[in-house]
Amino acid sequence: MLAQFLKFCVVGATGVIIDFGLTYLLKEKLRLNKYLSNSTGFVCAASSNYIFNRIWTFHSENPDIAGQYLMFIGFSLIGLALNNGIIYLLHGRGKLNFYFSKLMAMAVVTFWNFFMNYFFTF
Repeated sequence: MLAQFLKFCVVGATGVIIDFGLTYLLKEKLRLNKYLSNSTGFVCAASSNYIFNRIWTFHSENPDIAGQYLMFIGFSLIGLALNNGIIYLLHGRGKLNFYFSKLMAMAVVTFWNFFMNYFFTF
């Protein structure tokens, strides 16, 4: 399980690049709502993470790719709600830096996503 968690974290690092990159582009350059920007970055990263985790982390050969993807995205959407809630508490209420708040939220959600996907998706 530890090796898979470490692989999950490596895959997650690529997701961080996608997530932060899109969030920054949408929020700072296109001036979209910060929660919409955050959600878009999060969902795009979750989709790429599904592919990499399916192939590399968990070596899944489940032929029901669509069902597995939907389960992965379902857990990711719950993670997204946790992510936005933590950002709201830390940034919206606590007045901490938005990106610091996002980083803290991502750390919490990483554990949620790993364990849900380890036990249920893959």
